[in-house]
Amino acid sequence: MKFLGNVLATIVGLFVFLMIFFFGILLIAAIFGGDSDEISVKNDSVIELKLENIKNDYAGKYKDPWMTILSDGEKVGLSDIINAIEAAKTDDDIKGISILNDEFELAMAQRKALRDALEDFKKSGKFVMSYANSYSQKEYYLNSVANTIYINPVGDFDFKGLSAELMFFKDLQEKSGVKMEVIRHGKYKSAVEPFLDNKMSDANREQTLSLLNSVWSSVLVDISKSRNISVAKLNEIANGLLARTPEMAKAEKLVDIIAYEDVYHDAIRKKLKVDKDEDYNKISIVDYAQKVATTSESNDSQDKIAIIYAQGEIMSGEGNVNTIGEVSMNRSLIEARKDKNVKAIVLRIDSPGGNALTSDLIWREIELTKKVKPVVVSMGNYAASGGYYIACNANTIFAENNTITGSIGVFGILPNFTQLATKIGIHTEQLKTNENAAEYSPFVPIDEKFKAVTLEGVERIYKTFVSHVAAGRKMTVAQVDSIGQGRVWSGEQAIKIGLVDKIGGLHDAIKEAARLAKTKTYSTQNFPEFKEDINDLLQNLPFAKSKASFIKEELGEETYRLMEQIKKVQTRKGVQAMLPFEITIH
Repeated sequence: MKFLGNVLATIVGLFVFLMIFFFGILLIAAIFGGDSDEISVKNDSVIELKLENIKNDYAGKYKDPWMTILSDGEKVGLSDIINAIEAAKTDDDIKGISILNDEFELAMAQRKALRDALEDFKKSGKFVMSYANSYSQKEYYLNSVANTIYINPVGDFDFKGLSAELMFFKDLQEKSGVKMEVIRHGKYKSAVEPFLDNKMSDANREQTLSLLNSVWSSVLVDISKSRNISVAKLNEIANGLLARTPEMAKAEKLVDIIAYEDVYHDAIRKKLKVDKDEDYNKISIVDYAQKVATTSESNDSQDKIAIIYAQGEIMSGEGNVNTIGEVSMNRSLIEARKDKNVKAIVLRIDSPGGNALTSDLIWREIELTKKVKPVVVSMGNYAASGGYYIACNANTIFAENNTITGSIGVFGILPNFTQLATKIGIHTEQLKTNENAAEYSPFVPIDEKFKAVTLEGVERIYKTFVSHVAAGRKMTVAQVDSIGQGRVWSGEQAIKIGLVDKIGGLHDAIKEAARLAKTKTYSTQNFPEFKEDINDLLQNLPFAKSKASFIKEELGEETYRLMEQIKKVQTRKGVQAMLPFEITIH
């Protein structure tokens, strides 16, 4: 026994030593390695726009210094990328931007914001060039902003319009014995529709098709402007698949040059007046963004505009870079509200919604803040349901044309395994001292009285939601209800019905906040700073992330995404103010 104890003690000691050694190396690297990693930009450089690791508008900041070390300092978000492109306009060392085989996860509204930044960059007289072996439709939307577009001779070109696909599970529930009990308000609240029927309702079909047409229209307008092709002609090309090969795409003027990548780089060399057998100077957009963030000039004014990022599903608690929690959000609002140098606040929302109670807690803090300082909302890809709930009382609301917003409605969903349990021989009985003492159990049929009480709660939250929107948007309750009912709108549609004030991106919202605050010279400060405990910290280590990476590799991207959605549904608690469905635009 003593021998085994010594062995165990040795193993534990080695583990502790390795952990201390590991963290010690990280700390030393953080303290002494910063200066040696300074990023420099050479003369006549070209920015390579590769964003495969960029997903969120905001990369996040952490109060815990260990978290900053383990995350390699403050990472780069899309907002940093756009700031870098803005800075590159006047940087004499930067001659142009190369969009090279871009494959990244940015959604349509984010691509729109990035595209607008590139469009503005071109006004400096510097070039934007694009090359890809193949162009998906979303990739082409961004790349179409380029002065010159190259494609590989044997590449694919996708331009056919937008589509959405929904799955329905009514028959699966009956066959499996797992039933989802649905309690909702809103005829368009189709988040729960797949559990109620085997086909799309007329209301859902109407809103989905309307949304797709609106987003497609905004995509065509941008491409039309950049490529000087009419919207009618672009639709003709899409309907007839007239650009399905590189040769056909060139004939329709969607691309300029069919060539291999080496020819593309030779063309850049020619612009830079670099010999054909020499390399030209390149810098990645991520490196350049980090350089801009650390060397940007400060102005003399003490005035600040606070930018508070609300991104991800709304859930209770602290929240993090991928989820919205009332703790970090409200802490940020209070801090910005009390800071005398902060003159206005921009709330950047990219959220499909989530927990209704959390949404209301954040709404209340915004209401208190608005009495002290202007609050302007900038909507990203989504600001729907709970995402709109926390936006509705702002002084001014901005959205992109293809932002998905609205979805003013609520629902509750309760999994019930009674039929399945009976099939496999599990039987459940409940004992209680009072008629309503028992909590909901997924192993007994849902009690109609419980269902009625839950529906009452859903209706109460819906009325609260509608009244908040009515007050914030200066509309009647009846007016909000008529455009509510869970219906989803694009930003372009939302401005026409009063849910949004102006079309524009984050920079437009910042300018509006400064105008409302009556300040012309200011800096910006990003929030929130997240508080992470030791478990959160350890999950960010490379070996802790390998599980997710392994599963994704084995199951494939689509199956992994479906698994993640099921996992999200299981963790949702309470009544939800949630986007009707997760929509991926193809």
